[in-house]
This record gives sequence, C-alpha cells and structure tokens, in this order.
Amino acid sequence: MEGFSLALTPINLVWVVVGCVLGTAVGVLPGLGSAMAVALLLPVTFSLDPVGAFIMFAGIYYGGLFGDSTTAILMNTPGNSTAIASTFEGHRMAKRGRAPQALATAAIGAFTGGLLATILVVFFAPVLAELATVFGPAEYFALAVVAFVATAAVVADSVVKGVAALAIGLAIALVGVDAISGAARYTFGIPSLLDGIDIVVITVGLLALGEVLFIASRIHKDPQATAMKISGRPYLSGKEFREALPAWLRGSAFGLPFGAIPAGGAEIPTFLAFGLERNLDRRRADPQFGTGAIRGLAAPESAANATAGSAMGSLLALGLPTSATAAIMLAAFQQYGMQPGPLLFVRNGELVWALLASLFIGMIVLLVINLPFAPLWAKLLMIPKPYLYAGITVFSALGVYASSGSIFDVAMLTVIGLLGFALRRFGLPLAPVLIAVILGPLAETSLRRTLAISEGDPGALFSSGLTITLYCLLLLGVAWAAYSRLRNRAQVDI
Repeated sequence: MEGFSLALTPINLVWVVVGCVLGTAVGVLPGLGSAMAVALLLPVTFSLDPVGAFIMFAGIYYGGLFGDSTTAILMNTPGNSTAIASTFEGHRMAKRGRAPQALATAAIGAFTGGLLATILVVFFAPVLAELATVFGPAEYFALAVVAFVATAAVVADSVVKGVAALAIGLAIALVGVDAISGAARYTFGIPSLLDGIDIVVITVGLLALGEVLFIASRIHKDPQATAMKISGRPYLSGKEFREALPAWLRGSAFGLPFGAIPAGGAEIPTFLAFGLERNLDRRRADPQFGTGAIRGLAAPESAANATAGSAMGSLLALGLPTSATAAIMLAAFQQYGMQPGPLLFVRNGELVWALLASLFIGMIVLLVINLPFAPLWAKLLMIPKPYLYAGITVFSALGVYASSGSIFDVAMLTVIGLLGFALRRFGLPLAPVLIAVILGPLAETSLRRTLAISEGDPGALFSSGLTITLYCLLLLGVAWAAYSRLRNRAQVDI
C-alpha cells in the first residue's frame, strides 16, 4: 500500500504515462525493440530521483514489449525475439483485415500475463528465487532439447522440413568463437563474424526482409498483395474474448516459471505456448491455425509478458537478470548505487514497492492508451504495398545499423533476407530456425559443461528428477503428436 501511495502521486503518474508512450514508440521501430527502448532511454532518467526514474522504467519496460508485438503483428517484424511466435498467427489476422482485433488480443494478453506475473512476484519472490537455483547445465540442456523438438517435430507441419529448418538454425548459431575453447568456427577468415551473427540481424532478416522479398516475388500472383480492408473495431467481441481467454491463461502458465530461469528470455515459453495451442487446434472440428487463429496470438503474448513480469521478480529478489531487458535494468540499478538482491528489500524497500506498484499501474495505462489506438496502428497496413514494404526495408536496415553501427551487419541482413526468402519459397518453417539460433549456444554450452563436470559420463544428462521429468514430458508430447497425425490421416483416408 505504501508503494501504491508513492506511485500514485501526480508527478509519478506522469512518469508512468511518459514511459509507456516512449517505450511503445521505440518498440514499434523494426529492429529495435523493448531492450533497445530501455537502453536508449536510460540516460533520460538520470536527471530524475531514483523512485521517479524506476517508475518511468516500469512504463518503458512494458511499453517496449507492446511495441515489439505491434510490429510483429502488422509488419511481420518482431521488435524482439520474444515476439517471434506472435508473428505467425498475428500477422495472418492482420492480412485478413483483423489487425485492430489482433492488437487488442495482444494488449489484453499482455495485461493478463503481466498482471498474473506481478501478483506472483509480490507474494512469492522467495519461491521464484528457489526455482532459479534448481537449474544446472543438465537442466538447461534438457530445456533446450524440449524447445528444439517441440518446434521442429510438433509445431512444424512436416517433421522432415522441421528438422531441416532446425539444422539450418543450428548451423547459423555455430558461427563465431567457441565460448568454451575460444576457437573460431565457420568465420571464413572474416573478423566481423568472430562475434557470431547478431540475433537482431537474423530475426529482422528472416522475418522482415525475407517477407519483403517473398511478397515482391509474388506481387502479380498473390491476390492478398492488394490493399487490405481493415475492420476498425478496437475491441474483441464476446465470442472472440471467450475464444482467447483460455489461451491467455495457458500462455501465462507457461511464462510464469520461465522469468526466474536465466534461459535468455521468453522465447521458450512463447514457442511452447504456441505449440500447445496448435496441437489443441488440430483436435477441433474446424482447425483455424494457418488462417489467423486468435488463440495462436493470445497464448504467446500472455506468455511473453508473464515471463517479463516474473523476470522482474528474479532481478529484484536475486539480482539475476534473466533477459536482455532485465540486464539493462540491472545496469540502471547500479547506476544509482543499488545492487538488486535480498538486501534491496531491506535497504531500499520504498523504491522496490513503488516500482512493483508502478508495474500494475503501467499495465493499466498501456491498456487504456493502446486499445483505442489499435485502429490507428492498423492503418499502417492501408499504405500501398510498394511504399509499405519499401519502408519496412529501410527501417529494417536502419534498425540493424542503429543497434550495431556496422555496415557488415547490413550486408549480413541481405544474406539472411535471401535465406528467409528461400525458406518461404520451399515451404520450410521459420520457427525452428529462429529457436535454434536463439537456444543453440545455450544448449551447446550446457551440454559441454555437463559432460566436463561428469568427466564424459552421458548419464549426467539424466541425473536429476527435473531432467527426467522434462524428457518424459517431451516423449509424451511427441507420442501424442504422432498419434494425432496418424488419426487425422486415417480420417482423411476414410
């Protein structure tokens, strides 16, 4: 209550609103995203007192996440890798003229996931801290394997194509210096590749530039390449809300535990939530995935924001940044001479509780601001196709250059864009490529550390109850997916 009394003062309410607006504005720029929004706006807060600065950061934090989803839905260009899963059905909804409803689904999903996560943080921060300490290298490897198989064999329509796409992603992830031995791999003598290929370059190249090239190649063939009609309803009907509600709750359940685990962000829970909804959709009499299913957008959105909320709890309670955005927030705390961790609640309790209260306020402000503006954002799709996709190309290149300052990254953007075009042309799914690029280094490092600790004993990969549970759940999921496909095929034959 003291936190709310401080956060609800007029000046601090102004900082929340300013943070939400600025975070969303930077987040919607292709190639930048929520982490970049926090990084770019960090110097702006230095003139404020610590409480006002972090209350403003709360708005920037969630505003940037909403901006990530806005570009993912409207332009098929996620501002951050956590919004990748939202592109698949969200962009299809936009192309069918349902962009305002897609943005409303994202906004309410973000509110649902963030609200549940923040409530969890307020009451169960010590439990989150314990959960994070359970995971060792073997558990991280098991988690990565679950994500690989879920996206390659379960989410993809074809297992062969899914595995091929996964292999392409793992090959890209291997480029650069080996994290353990320090040896250069697949750099072809190019110094700029020693750091690997930046994830921003890969996501923008595959999803944005690849889409531009594919649309351009079919501009005279694809009937959807004409101007789209957009329904201006910035809210969900009763039927749509009932359809999305279970997906919001299931997505939140995926996202809540992952924020406390330093696995790199919300990529795993968003893809797992998307995969579950897709499998449930296959059992329906009228499957909707592939045509703009609202549940395929609702689940990953709530999962991403639930992860972001619980990541804040892990940062405050443990001093453990579990995502890029949380790492920048940690730097902000240190800038003010504070070290997140258990003692933060004792030494700076006033700031901590005001920050947590402002997270609740920031989510409400974002909902109030962005729901009415959903039709306005959606009008971006009414721009004639040549101008729209030319603009996406320019902003993608600018976003990549702004994030690294490297012309080489812009050249790599072109190469990855051509790869994205080829994947679309031959029908290979993008999700396995992206999840392999994101989690490939984590999986490799965790595997090698586990084997190094056990002196080469592979049994160490199955040495804990948690790893056995994860592998058992994976086997059950694969078996169920195989059974469902065989049953569907048998019904088609009949």
